[in-house]
Amino acid sequence: MKFFNICFLLAAAVCICGPLHAAKERAYSDSELRIITRLTAYLLHGNHYRPPKFDKNLSSRFFDRYLDTLDPQRIYFTQGDVRRFEMYRYRLGEALQRGENAFAFQLYALYRERLAAFISFAEEECRRKVTFTSDEYWQLERDKAPRPAAEKEQRELWRLRVKNDLLYYRLLDRVMDEDKHEKKDKKQAAAAAAWKWGGATPEKSLLKRLRDISNEVMKKDRIDILGIYLNTLAQVYGPHSNYYAPKLSEDFDINMSLSLTGIGATLTTDDGFIKVVAIVPGGPAARHGMLKEEDRIAVAVQENLETTNLIDMPVSQAVRYIRGPEKSKLCLGLLTDRPGINPVSLNTLATALNYVSLLTGLPDLSPAFPEWRGRIYLRPCVITRSKVELVDSGAKGVVKEVRTSSGIKKVGVVELPAFYHDFSAIRRGESNARRCSVDVEKILKKFKAQQVDSVLIDLRYNGGGSLPEAIEMTGLFIPTGPVVQVRAANARTEVERDRNPKCVYSGPLVILTSKLSASASEIFTAALQDCSRAVVVGDSRTFGKGTILKVEDLEPHFRWLARKIPAGSVSFEMAMFYRINGESVQQLGISPDIRLPAFTEELKYGEMFLPNHLPWDKIPAVPCRHYDKGIKGKVELLKKASEKRIAASSDYKFLNSRIANYRAHKNRTKISLMESKRWAEYRSEKELEEAAERLTAGDREMNKKDKHNDTVLNEAVNIAADLAALK
Repeated sequence: MKFFNICFLLAAAVCICGPLHAAKERAYSDSELRIITRLTAYLLHGNHYRPPKFDKNLSSRFFDRYLDTLDPQRIYFTQGDVRRFEMYRYRLGEALQRGENAFAFQLYALYRERLAAFISFAEEECRRKVTFTSDEYWQLERDKAPRPAAEKEQRELWRLRVKNDLLYYRLLDRVMDEDKHEKKDKKQAAAAAAWKWGGATPEKSLLKRLRDISNEVMKKDRIDILGIYLNTLAQVYGPHSNYYAPKLSEDFDINMSLSLTGIGATLTTDDGFIKVVAIVPGGPAARHGMLKEEDRIAVAVQENLETTNLIDMPVSQAVRYIRGPEKSKLCLGLLTDRPGINPVSLNTLATALNYVSLLTGLPDLSPAFPEWRGRIYLRPCVITRSKVELVDSGAKGVVKEVRTSSGIKKVGVVELPAFYHDFSAIRRGESNARRCSVDVEKILKKFKAQQVDSVLIDLRYNGGGSLPEAIEMTGLFIPTGPVVQVRAANARTEVERDRNPKCVYSGPLVILTSKLSASASEIFTAALQDCSRAVVVGDSRTFGKGTILKVEDLEPHFRWLARKIPAGSVSFEMAMFYRINGESVQQLGISPDIRLPAFTEELKYGEMFLPNHLPWDKIPAVPCRHYDKGIKGKVELLKKASEKRIAASSDYKFLNSRIANYRAHKNRTKISLMESKRWAEYRSEKELEEAAERLTAGDREMNKKDKHNDTVLNEAVNIAADLAALK
C-alpha cells in the first residue's frame, strides 16, 4: 500500500508538473554508430545468398530507396531537395564500408522539418473553411509519381492531401450517423458512439492523427534513425533482409516465441496518449482487473520510483517503460472515466495543466481533456509484471460437424497463425517452451479422442516462421521422409527430412491457403502436396517466399573490441528452399488442387510484386513415398462437388458480389474531392452490398447465431468432409 500511495502522488505530480525523473535512453556515440553501420554492411554483403555488387549501381538504388522510405507518397521532398543531396548518390557504398552515415541523419532532419511544415499548413487549412464542391481529385498510389518541382507545387499537393483527409473524416461522420439512426447491432452502435463521444470534428480528428505521427517521427533517437537507414540498405539486397534496431530486435523475438514479460495489454497512440486497445486474457492486467480498454496511460512509475511521463511519447518508446523484469511492480497513472481511490477530477487536472503552461512556457495540454466523456479521473494502478503468453497468436483447434451423403462427418479444424518457436526458452531448458508443432500435436490427439473423420489446417494468414517447426509439423502427418531441399549460395543442396517414425494423424487431410500464406507454411504445404498426403485448397497461389533467412545478432561481434553495445540484429536471405519435386516456391508460390473464390485472391500481394526478389528456378527432384496414389481422381470429384455447392450457395453469391464490387474500385488511380461524388460512390457500394444481403437473407437468418461465419473456411470444411466420405 505504501508503494501504491507514493506512486499515486508521483503520478499526479508528473501529469501536472512534468517528469520528476525521465528514464534514461542509451546514448550512442558517433563511433558506436559507425561500427554498427560498417558491421551491418559487412554482414549483408558477405552472407547474402546472392549479394549485388558493392558498386555505384547499388549506391544509387540505396539512395532512391531511402528517399522513398521516408517519403513514400512523395509529398515532403521536392526535386530540388533530391538535387541538394545528389552528391551522395554514388558514394553511399564506399561510405558504408567506412561506417559513414551522415546522409541518414541529414535527410531525416529534412524529413522532420518538412513534416512540421506540413502540420502547420494543415492547421492553417483547418482554421479556414474548406469546401468540397469543386471537381478536384487526389491521386492514389503516388509512389511512382514525380516529386513536386518546387515549393509552390508542393503546397498545392499539400492542399489536396489535407482536403482528401478532411473529406474522409466528414464521410466517416456521415456513415456513423447513418449507422446510429438505422439502429444496427450493438457492435456498430458502440463504434458510432466511440467515434462521436469526444465531439470530434473532421478537423480535430485530422490534427490528432498528425500529432501522433509527429510524436513518432520527432522523438526517434539516433539508433532508431540509423535503424531505418540500415533496414533500407538491407531491403536493397532482398525484400526479406532487414536490420532490426535493438527495440525491434526484441519485438522480433516476441513474435517468434509468443511470450513477453509485461502487463498483458495491447497499446496504441491516440492524440498523444497511450491508449489501451485490448487486455490479453489471463495476463497480469486481466487478473488485476483495474486496467480497462479505452483507458489512457499518462505516467509509468518503476519500483525504484523512476518516473516517466508518457504523454506525447510514441508507443514504440512507451512500451520500454511498461515491459520489465518478471515479478517487478509497475505503477501506471491512468486517465479514465471510472473513478477509483482518491481520484483527481478532470477540472482540477485541466486547470493545473493550464497554469503550468502559463508559468513555465511548456505546451498547454489542458485542451485535450474536455474532449473526454463525462468526468475524467487520474488514478494509480499497480500491476505486478509476469510472463504473458500471446494466446491469440498460437494454434487453436475446433471440431465442426458436416452433413454429407454418407452421414455426419466430424472435421477437426486447426488454425495456425505462425510457425512459432521459442528458441531462448528451449536453450534455457524450459519444458513448457512454446512450439507450434507441440501445440498442434496436442490438438491432433484431442481430435483423435473426439474421433474426427478428417482434419483441416487453416494457413490463410500464416506468414511463416521457423524452418525446423515446418519440418516437425510435416512429421506429424507422415512416418518419415523428405520435407524440403535447401540450397546454399555455393549451390550445395541438402535434403531436410522428417526422421521421427511417429505419425500422430494419418487420416484425410486438407490444407487451406491464400496469397498471405508464406515461407514455412509453403514448405509444410508443398511437402504434403508433393507426397500425395493432403489436398490443398484456396487462392490461385500462395505468397511465393522461397528463401531461408538467418538472423545474426550484432552484439557478440563487439566482444572482439572488448565492448558491449546493444546493436540490434540483421536478417538476410542465406539459402533457397525447393520442393521435393525440385521446383522452387520462390516468386510463383504453390498452386492449390482446388481453387476457392476469396477476397485475398484479389490482392496484388506476393513475392512477385516485391522489389529485388530472387527469380524462380528448379533443381532435380528427390524420391518420396506417395501416400494416396488415387488422390488425383479424388480431387476431381471433390472439385465438382465444391463447384456445385458454391454455385448454389447464397453465402458465396454474397461474397462474389462483394468481390466484384471491390474489383470495380480497386484499380482506381484517383478519387474525387467533391463530397457529393464521394458520398454517391459510397451509397452505390452500400446498395450493392445490401442487395446481396437481401438475396441471402433466408440462409443468413438460419446462421444468424454464428457470429464468425467464414464462407471460405466453411467450404474448405465441406471439402474435408467430402474427402472423409470418399475414403
